[in-house]
Order: sequence, then C-alpha cells, then structure tokens
Amino acid sequence: MSSERRVGRRGRRRFRGRAAVGLVAPVLAIALWQWVAAMGWVNPQVLPAPLDVWRKWVAYLLPLAPYESHAEGGWLSWALSGELPVDTIASLYRVALGFGIGAGLALPLGLAMGASPAVHAWVNPLVQVLRPIPPIAYIPLAILWFGLGNPPAVFLIALGAFFPVLMNTIAGVRQVDGIYLRAARNLGAGGATLFLRVILPAAVPSILSGARIGIGTAFIVVIVSEMIAVNNGLGYRILEAREYFWSDKIIAGMASIGLLGLAIDIGMNRLNNHLLRWHRGLEH
Repeated sequence: MSSERRVGRRGRRRFRGRAAVGLVAPVLAIALWQWVAAMGWVNPQVLPAPLDVWRKWVAYLLPLAPYESHAEGGWLSWALSGELPVDTIASLYRVALGFGIGAGLALPLGLAMGASPAVHAWVNPLVQVLRPIPPIAYIPLAILWFGLGNPPAVFLIALGAFFPVLMNTIAGVRQVDGIYLRAARNLGAGGATLFLRVILPAAVPSILSGARIGIGTAFIVVIVSEMIAVNNGLGYRILEAREYFWSDKIIAGMASIGLLGLAIDIGMNRLNNHLLRWHRGLEH
C-alpha cells in the first residue's frame, strides 16, 4: 500500500473519530430534552418534544401531497409540505450571489490597501467608520433603495461578507514576512512579479480565512434579511411559523439552518485544506 493511501486512510479514521466524539454532546442534549418533554415539565406549545420536531421537519422536507392518517392523533396526522428544499435553494442562491459580490469587491480593494500605504491611508478611515455598523442596521435603507425581494437581501449579504474578506486580505498582505520580500528583490523581482509570485501566495491563507468567516456571516445575514424583505427562504419560513405559533416548525427550521451552516463550514474547511496543502507542508 502506498504511503499516500495510508495517510489518506489515517486521515479518514481521524475524521470519523472526531465526528463520533462531536456527536456525544448533541445526542445527550436531545435525550435530556426528550426526557423533560416526556415528563410534562414544559408546555409542548413552548418547547415541543424532539420527536414532534422531527416529524415536522420530515413534513417540511418531503415534497408530497398533504396526508392525514386514519387514526386521529396518530403520528402521521400532519401535512407534508415539501417547502424545505425550495427554501434551502432560495437561501443558498442569495448567499452565493451576495457573498460573490461582497468578496469580489473586497478582494481587490484589500490587496490594494495592503500593498499600497497611500491607498490604505486614503481608504482606511472610511472602512473603519463603516465596519462596526452591523448589516441589520442597513435594513431600512436597503428596502428604501431596492424595494422588496432579492435585491435588498443580496445587498445586505454582500455587506456582511465584504468586511471579513477585506480585513483578512489587508492583514494577509501586510503581514508577509520581510525575508521573502528581500529575497525576491535580491533575485531581481520587479513590482508586479513581487506581488504576484510572493505577496499574493503568502496572503492566501489569510484571504481564505476571511472567506470562511465571510460566508458564515453571509449565512447569518440571509436569515435576517429573509424575515424582512422576501417571501421564501429559511428565514421567512421561521417568521411565518412564529406568526402561527408553530414552535415545532420554528425549531425544525432552526435545525435546518444549523445543519446547513455546518455543511458549509465543513466544505469551506476542506477547500482551505486542499488549497493550502503547500502551506501545511511548510508548517510541518
């Protein structure tokens, strides 16, 4: 067996081991939750049992026609709406578009601010004034400027993704080890070569970290924006459930958001590890 295959198998075993350990706390929490609900210590309208949330989540997921069981009050006496796939696709579309716009604007500006003291001196004061303002504060202006629908939601998401990518890009460029720069200059590298072959590769780990934070922020902002400006998506569905006091559907929607966010973070982490294999090698 080749060494690469052995390393790959060890990596998969470590991942499965970490995943198993990570499941312990959620399983214990759900078991405790179910026990408290079964004992009747909480109002099911306020905190439904995990099994009730699971049933609602399945009904929210499956794209089937409404169905009622013959046994009144039986475990199949709930409707299957099939809204979850549609809402998930709508939310992911907004996240992808908003993150693409925000990161696409932040990356070149961050590179320019990190590489040029003059650009940094001109732009940084404005950035530092705008950066502490949360995207949620822009909701009234976003609706005023763009109306309702996807445009204000995408604007807010882009705003949420912009600053994490920008600040990490600036930091990554400005923190390049001076030894690399002096060595490149001694070898005759010009300004463009120095930037493309030394500064940019050295800043990539920080840029990818900013992208990971930015997409997480974008996913948070999309939920808030969907509660205000659109009529579909995971955030909208939670708001709708709140209006009718469907606490089981609220928790099912929250669980869907958590699982989707976890999947996105795992995907971004794996992408970072794949793109930064050379950097991992330098560290070890």
